[in-house]
Order: sequence, then C-alpha cells, then structure tokens
Amino acid sequence: MLILHDAVAVLLADGSEGPADLVLHDGEVLAITPPGGGSAVIEERGYPGPVERLSAAGCVVTPGLVNAHHHLFQSAFRTLPGTRGVPMREWLPTMAAAYAEIGVDAESARAAARVGVAEALLAGVTTVADHHLTWPKGTDTVAVATATATAARELGARLVFVRGSARDDPEEAAASAEAIVGALVPGRPGGVSDDGLLQVAVGPAGVHSDSPETFALLGEVARRHGLRRRTQANEQVDVDIAVERYGRRPLDLLEEWGWLADDVTLAHLCGVTDAEIDRLAAAGVTATHAPGCDLPMGWGVSPVGKLLDAGIPVGLGTSGGGSNDAGHLLADARLAMQVSPLAGRGLSARESLLLATRGSADGLGRAELGRIEAGAAADLAVWDVSGVADAGVADPVAGLLWASPGRHPTHVLVAGRQVVHDGRLVATDEATIVRELGVLLGERRSARR
Repeated sequence: MLILHDAVAVLLADGSEGPADLVLHDGEVLAITPPGGGSAVIEERGYPGPVERLSAAGCVVTPGLVNAHHHLFQSAFRTLPGTRGVPMREWLPTMAAAYAEIGVDAESARAAARVGVAEALLAGVTTVADHHLTWPKGTDTVAVATATATAARELGARLVFVRGSARDDPEEAAASAEAIVGALVPGRPGGVSDDGLLQVAVGPAGVHSDSPETFALLGEVARRHGLRRRTQANEQVDVDIAVERYGRRPLDLLEEWGWLADDVTLAHLCGVTDAEIDRLAAAGVTATHAPGCDLPMGWGVSPVGKLLDAGIPVGLGTSGGGSNDAGHLLADARLAMQVSPLAGRGLSARESLLLATRGSADGLGRAELGRIEAGAAADLAVWDVSGVADAGVADPVAGLLWASPGRHPTHVLVAGRQVVHDGRLVATDEATIVRELGVLLGERRSARR
C-alpha cells in the first residue's frame, strides 16, 4: 500500500484535475481522495500491512506516458551519417547497412532495448510498443523477442513487442510470430501476460515493403491469438510506392487486404485526405502520431485534429532512433501541440497529453493504462513544477508542455512500484546501460574492419 500525497494537481481520467491523494494497492489505483484523505481510506478498509508514503509536493501527477510506436533496436543507431533529413528511400538502406554491420541477435537486441527502455522510463514513459522490423535471414527471432522483453522487465517497464516484418518471407514471418507468442505469452488472452507487463502484437512495416500474403498470414496469427494488429501507413514512401507498384493508395490496399478494422492501429497517417479520414473512422481504426520522426525528416505531418474530430482515437509515438533519435514522448507531445495548427486544427495541451496517455493505451487495447481512476493500473509520472522554468505559469497542467521542453519526471511508478526515484533508475545504474551498448558497438565495429 502506498499513498502519493500533496500533489499540486492530479490529471484524472475524466479530464478533471486538482489536488488529490492517490492510494495505490496491488498494482492498481485503489482510491482517489481529497488531500489528506488517503489514510482515512486505508483505516476504513482495515488494511493491516505497512503503508508507504511518497510526497508529490510541488508536482503534477499524470498517468504514465504510453509510447505507442517505437523501434527500440534503432536506439543503437542515432545520428548516423546519411540519415538526417533525407528521403525515406535513401534512409531505409542506410539504416539497413548499419544493422548489418553490428548484427541482429539477442545480445545486440538486449543492449539496444535497455538503452531505449531506460531512456523511456527516465522521460515518464511506462509502456513502450516496440515495432521490431529488423530480421536478417537466420535470425533467432524468439531469442531477440525474449531478450527485448527481458530488458524491459528488468527495468520495470511495460512492453508491447510487435513482431513486425519488412520484406520478410510471409510464411517465415508468420511462423516466427507463432513461436514468439508461444514463448512469451502462451495461452494468454489478447497476447497479454498475466501481470500485464508484456503484450505481443503483429505488424508488417507497410504496403511499401510487405506483400498481401504477409498481411494475410500475420492477420491469421492475430485472429488465432486475439492479438492487436499494427502497421505504418501514408508516410511519404508508403504513398509513392503504393501508387508505383499497385496504382492504388495505401488505405485502398489495406482495406482490400482486411487491415482496416477495429483491432488495427495505423502509425503516421501523414498524407490522408478528408475522405480517407471518414473511411478510417467508419472502420473503427485507431491511429498513432509520430511528429518527432516525420516532421524533421520531411516525411509529412498527420492532421491529428481532423482525426480526433472524426472520432478516431489517436495515440502518440516517438518512432525510432534512426529518425527521431530521442525517446522523450513528452517532448513529442509538445511538438504535436505546437505544429497542429499547421495541420488543420490546433490541439490544446490537454488534448496532446491525452494522445500520450489514454489515446496510446486505447490503440493497444489496454483500457487499464493511460488514465488515473479507481481500478486503473498504478502507472504514474510525477513532474516537478516548482522550479524556475514554471515560475509565472498560471496553468500547471498546460505548463507541462508549454514550459520546460526538456522536462523529466521526479518519480515514475509502474504497477505501483517505483522504477524512477528522484530522477534516477531504481533497477540499475544508468551509466552501466550506456557502457554495455558502447562496448558492444565498439567490439562489433572493430571486428568488421
């Protein structure tokens, strides 16, 4: 039992906020009370065990952020020469060559995932959806998936491992997805582990790289196990190649291939028309915005306001280290808010925070995440708003995005357990994680020379 007390404001699931105590028990939010009321709830329920208290004085408490679209392996390949502001047709082979130089295996996947997940937790992200697309021929795919999942669990984060595909053999991709489900979440409804810390999904990279057969076979795996389906659509290269190869728009193909449905989330959605937005809404699709990737690379910007106004749930993702180069989801929520007036309709700070929390969680089919309410998962981020960067701020919730672009949380909790305390990882030393990846990259690059 833990009482989080004395917050300046707690951002609640119903959109309200204000001072409150949060009583956490058994990984969930047990109760939300007026300030000072947490102890009374515990006495009323006759809880006999020890009670911890964690001060949130001078802080705003939000749900733990949910990064709905990341490529954790790319955390090892940031700011590489030839990857800044180039067309995606050039970017993809440059990144592929970098992966080949280092090698894709359990060891490299673990080192990269530890960096990406640690960075996420330190930025207030409690759940990361890792769309892993890099599977060279002969890769032990179960070992890579297991290493990634283990890295997240060791640090205390929730992980959604998306068995992706990028030009993979369709039958091999489907067999790999089956094996990963069997190894990580055997027999679990919806592909979610018993403790909720791990989820498995499937997702081709997009119509620009994967065939109708890949979409069909991975879709069959999803149906057998009740998995969520995810793919990328309507970035620059996706639209161009769909027209060149098929004479069609990406969403036309996805609809024909059975991938416009209420269990599907589409990332990016930069170049979509008003008519296509209506089709997406009618199909019950959810979306993920990735402005920190698409904007600086020149690949487009999603009309998020229009999507929301059409009734489409929209989440937020950073995408990977090869394009965004940062896993700071709150910074991307700020960017989404600031660029939104240029994409059809401006977003308020609260709307943008909802993208990074509830919107992302809904796209994962995880109604217990991304919100603060009784019965929800006790995944929380505690943000100090008492410093000079917040001086003069009239609205501390809006100030989370408008002020202090590089803001990091003081404390982060996952399932009621502290994973970041006073700005530091609880499970391990940050320097150790940095050193592990640096040594691996150095050794493997030296071996290639």
